[in-house]
Amino acid sequence: MRKILIVGAGQSGLQLALGLQQHGYDVTVMSARTADEIEHGNIMSSQFQFDSTLKFERDLGIYFWDGKAPHTPFTRFMVGADGPAPVVDWTSPLKKPGADVDQRVKMSRWLRLFADNGGNLIIRSATPADLDTFAGEYDLVIVAAGKDGLAKVFERDTSRSPFTAPQRMLSVVYVNGYQPDPAAPGDHTVEFHMLPGKGEMIVMPALTVSGPCHILFFEAIPGGPLDVFGDIHSPQQHLERFTELLEEHVPWAREQYTKLELTDAGAALRGGFTPVVRHPVAALPSGGRVLGMGDVIVANDPITGQGSNMAAKFAAVYLDAILERGDQPFDGAFMRHTFETFWTLHGRATTEWTNIMLQPPPPHMLELLGAASQFTAIAHRYTEAFDDPNDFLEWFTDPDKAAAYLAEVVGAAAGSGH
Repeated sequence: MRKILIVGAGQSGLQLALGLQQHGYDVTVMSARTADEIEHGNIMSSQFQFDSTLKFERDLGIYFWDGKAPHTPFTRFMVGADGPAPVVDWTSPLKKPGADVDQRVKMSRWLRLFADNGGNLIIRSATPADLDTFAGEYDLVIVAAGKDGLAKVFERDTSRSPFTAPQRMLSVVYVNGYQPDPAAPGDHTVEFHMLPGKGEMIVMPALTVSGPCHILFFEAIPGGPLDVFGDIHSPQQHLERFTELLEEHVPWAREQYTKLELTDAGAALRGGFTPVVRHPVAALPSGGRVLGMGDVIVANDPITGQGSNMAAKFAAVYLDAILERGDQPFDGAFMRHTFETFWTLHGRATTEWTNIMLQPPPPHMLELLGAASQFTAIAHRYTEAFDDPNDFLEWFTDPDKAAAYLAEVVGAAAGSGH
């Protein structure tokens, strides 16, 4: 039986561990925290997932939140200006709804399931020196420990990492009392408010430790008018500051946030990180190698809501590659090929699109987003592409392709008499 160690107990690490466990592998998971510590700790991020990545979990029998987590069949997109109403406002349905389950809920459940199924569990943080030791004890060591110190053993890929500083400062609150907009098609709508020159504000229905809630977060341009949380010392202060910013910068949603309350004592988060892609294989002093996975290797800004989706796709690609490998060695060539498969299928498009969205929107994008108010085909395609960002490269990110697509949509509408 092949022995595999996964360092990290997040979306990618535990999804892969549970998948390998079902196929009879001897799997060890190393987690810095127990399931109870995860469940009762602070929020870690937002984690909306689209249908294609929820399917990975359903296929493994580890999605336990149907009927509990609010499913979100609609996305609403708005572009604000310095006025009482957005200048762009449209809503589009998802063909299949997504869902957002607080990582504290999901990871604590998965970690307990892994242990109950006989998995080997080590509760402590790993160091780079530990990795060197582990590489000689296991057939394969996968590092999925997120953006902590272990990421430093993987070299930055300069060809795929255009940024050297954070492009957004994130401010998150999990709240009860958020009032759905009567103009929205349903209570469970994801809202994206683009605030040019300031950043973005995003709203997502979710399931947290206390039940259904809403997640609100600002993506603040560093040094801008939304980047003002540096002096905050408590979650309640965080919420109060957040509400003040909503009043000033998102006034068209005023009636929705007059009754906000934090869901629990750990329901606020702020911070920022530099988007980066790292080389997936780390060579250790002993000569051993370890393979990176998840945001330890590809860390994109949350602006496009792809973090948990990317982690789930990482785990799915790595699971298929390990199963296909059989008894062959997990050597450096296998590691590099496995990552490049992920990069080709999912990583490149998501990363390029996300990086573009961090910049001031070019005219062709604003034209498309505005036209989506008039042409439902554009709105539908934009919304669906969040589930498969490869499509954005075919019509949205390139000015020439965007112009051709817009002309096609306008021509089709004219031909149909609309």
